[in-house]
Amino acid sequence: MNPLLNVHHLTGGYSIGKPVLHDVNFTVNPGEMVGLIGLNGAGKSTTMKHILGLMEPQKGKVTLQGMTLAEQPEEYRSGIAYVPESPLLYEALTVREHLVWSATAYGVDEDDFKKRVEHLAKLFHMTSHLDKAAQHLSKGMKQKTMLMCAFAVRPPLYIIDEPFLGLDPLGIRSLLQFMSQMKQEGASLLVSSHILSTIEHYCDRFVLLHQGKVLASGTAEELKEQLLQRGGHVQATDRLEDVFYAWVGNEGLDSDGGLSWHE
Repeated sequence: MNPLLNVHHLTGGYSIGKPVLHDVNFTVNPGEMVGLIGLNGAGKSTTMKHILGLMEPQKGKVTLQGMTLAEQPEEYRSGIAYVPESPLLYEALTVREHLVWSATAYGVDEDDFKKRVEHLAKLFHMTSHLDKAAQHLSKGMKQKTMLMCAFAVRPPLYIIDEPFLGLDPLGIRSLLQFMSQMKQEGASLLVSSHILSTIEHYCDRFVLLHQGKVLASGTAEELKEQLLQRGGHVQATDRLEDVFYAWVGNEGLDSDGGLSWHE
């Protein structure tokens, strides 16, 4: 299976000569949900910005469906829907107007759009809020609006940064159910989250970033195996949170992101 997204030897950042990312490699396959995990400042958001084309690689490249942004900018951008950590909405526009604007940008068929909006509004309990201006929405409702805009356009790849912030428990449950549905229908998702106990049960694989480098990648079980191979300590019953801490805990890592007891 050819990967949908291929991040290939990516080095990049905000200034030349001072990269934030160092030779980052990972893929996302069709119908797969990959969790991008790491401490604050590990490079997760910077990686997403490079994938979105908001930043240019200093070295390496990013391809979506085999094409780069430079080669086919329109096709590349239309293949991604992005939900940022903090909602970005036009205060004077209503929820419905945001949805129409997003669907128009992606060329969504009108009949499909109407069905999707009805379904998403019910799913996220937003039916009675569709005609409210963004300035009158709570933070959670703004987050739901961003999610609805992304899910209404049905691209091959969803990039979602900290999707659970601001959502109530029912909203989180609805989101997880819909992400699973999208995956079953063949869409791919790259999800960054600190709530490891939640994404552990939904992601197929994980990419662990630390200090701008890929420290480990694979399933939760593979992360355990890789840690053991490098001299780390982990139990068979440990959950993803425990494995994550064992990889990045201060006792376990030296300043270069290596396991200190393995030096």
